[in-house]
Amino acid sequence: MMKSPSSIPQNTDQKQFLTILSREEALARFEAALFPWSVPTEKWSLAEALGLALAEDVAAQVDIPPFDRSNVDGFAVRAADLVAASDLQPVRLMLNRETIACGSVPQLAVLPGTATAIATGGPLPRGADAIVMVEYTQPAGGGAIEVRRAVSPGQFVSTAGSDMARGEVVLRAGSVIGAREIGILAACGTPQVTVARKLRVAVLSTGDELVQPGEPLQPAGIYDANGPIVSAAVTENGGEAHFLGAFPDDEARLETAMREALASHDVLILSGGTSKGAGDVSYRIIGRLGKPGIIAHGVALKPGKPLCLAVCGGKPVIILPGFPTSAMFTFHDMVVPILRRMAGLPPRVDAQTSAQLPFRVPSELGRTEFVMVSLVQGRDGLMAYATGKGSGAITAFAQADGFIRIDAFADHLPAGAQVPVTLFTPQVRVPDLVVIGSHCTGLDLVVGKIARQGISVRSLAVGSLGGLAAAKRCECDLAPIHLFDPQTQVYNTPFLSEGIELVPGWRRIQGIVFRRGDARFEGRNAPEAVEAALADPECMMVNRNQGAGTRILIDQLLGQTRPDGYWNQPRSHNAVAAAVVQKRADWGVTIGPVARAAGLGFIPLTQEHFDFALVTDRKERVAVQAFLAALLSPDMQDALERAGFSRAR
Repeated sequence: MMKSPSSIPQNTDQKQFLTILSREEALARFEAALFPWSVPTEKWSLAEALGLALAEDVAAQVDIPPFDRSNVDGFAVRAADLVAASDLQPVRLMLNRETIACGSVPQLAVLPGTATAIATGGPLPRGADAIVMVEYTQPAGGGAIEVRRAVSPGQFVSTAGSDMARGEVVLRAGSVIGAREIGILAACGTPQVTVARKLRVAVLSTGDELVQPGEPLQPAGIYDANGPIVSAAVTENGGEAHFLGAFPDDEARLETAMREALASHDVLILSGGTSKGAGDVSYRIIGRLGKPGIIAHGVALKPGKPLCLAVCGGKPVIILPGFPTSAMFTFHDMVVPILRRMAGLPPRVDAQTSAQLPFRVPSELGRTEFVMVSLVQGRDGLMAYATGKGSGAITAFAQADGFIRIDAFADHLPAGAQVPVTLFTPQVRVPDLVVIGSHCTGLDLVVGKIARQGISVRSLAVGSLGGLAAAKRCECDLAPIHLFDPQTQVYNTPFLSEGIELVPGWRRIQGIVFRRGDARFEGRNAPEAVEAALADPECMMVNRNQGAGTRILIDQLLGQTRPDGYWNQPRSHNAVAAAVVQKRADWGVTIGPVARAAGLGFIPLTQEHFDFALVTDRKERVAVQAFLAALLSPDMQDALERAGFSRAR
């Protein structure tokens, strides 16, 4: 029987989390240690207050409008005079010798049998109780008009205080001041307001491996994405972010930076250094920064388990996981509610939609899991494709439309399940063109050309077989495929089904990649190279993901043999080349252009047909026609050849 995720003991040789708290318990403990929080306030003019949150209620100082006024151009009248008015029996009224415009004070009363010309917004004169529109009148000569329409008392009149009455609360504390709110405040005559001061949030990145964008990338180094993205997210949620840079895993230096940041800011947010590994020091420093210290270290979230929440001297200190996806999910789910409450802002409301899962989505029991998804339009509604790039993938955020949540007590979501999707943007962004299937660098050239024409494209790399399945379900417009049928010795065509037609793409060479100078491969043909690799137990391969056409080619090459590295299954040609370049593998199979770009040795295996399975019912769509035109254009064919591909014959 599974234990509650609120208290899952851990026992490993490496120092690890002693207690994993549920998301709800961790948040409750954090709030209890931090609140009540006194929201700092400032007074600003209306223009300066734009985007800030009111710290107190605002009441109207005067009636709005401050007098009874006309809503239309016409004549101020007594309704009783016009009870019998009609087209057949118009009523004659004498005009008073004044016209009431906006800003003018009426001088003459409207007596029985009289009327006064009045403009929209003009003050209602004494004696009048309604306005007749000018369209229902005509001059009658002798300083009179004829009225052909009866009116009721109060018609086309806004009475004093009908919009806002003196003393009425017009905006509540916590309201974010936008253009509409400024209009209300200005109409009330309010020159300045008391607002919640923006939270001053210090953001630090930690890790020996971090390099700031623009600096040379060293071996084993990575560019710091967390610092900029966390800072931007703080700003999006009403804070004033100060990115203080990235610090190495030097405990003394980092402690100094943390102390200085905490002294001059309301909140301190770090990323990295929270997993309790040998180089992770951030969490050890917190205990020396003030009481009560760490409130939660380890939360039953995926991604985001290493999250550390602390309160030091009455200020929150948050250490986000180092991987970008983990950092952003935990920030938005666990930190944003705290920051907004501290800043006097209302809770964030995210837009949601509903979509169907095309595949089973596995999950880990005991941890609430967030899975990013890309939305495409299927036959019967939206379909949610899990991106599946892992907690270290920053590009997953750019490609995803939102995320789904899997409860801690569920080990999967079944294929076909209808699930709520929390959107990253206020509205669903269904792309103009959906391409699902195999990955190829040549595809980027074609997609890039139509993207410059203003056509939005969603491209998902799920392999040739996955793309065909999506095409059969009408979830995409085009499925890039490169599948060889050994029985017919024909590429792609034997795999088509009713309602799907083939669009020729280009030809490309698949081959074995290796580091130049490796005697096991250098100067050999493909069968000799594979034989040499399999004969050496130290020779490690890198494979491709199941469903990819390249994976089928590899399995045909290996037969029943499963060499070391077989289960390393990246999803792209570039990832295969990177594994070999970085010596995590000695060989793999990828395409010629990628091998050349990586500076690797290349042994040709086969020329394959990279084509497109087109859903016939979608052929006439504007975006599909634009794709086909771009693909067949002479300049695109030339660009593909320059990139190392051959024309389809």
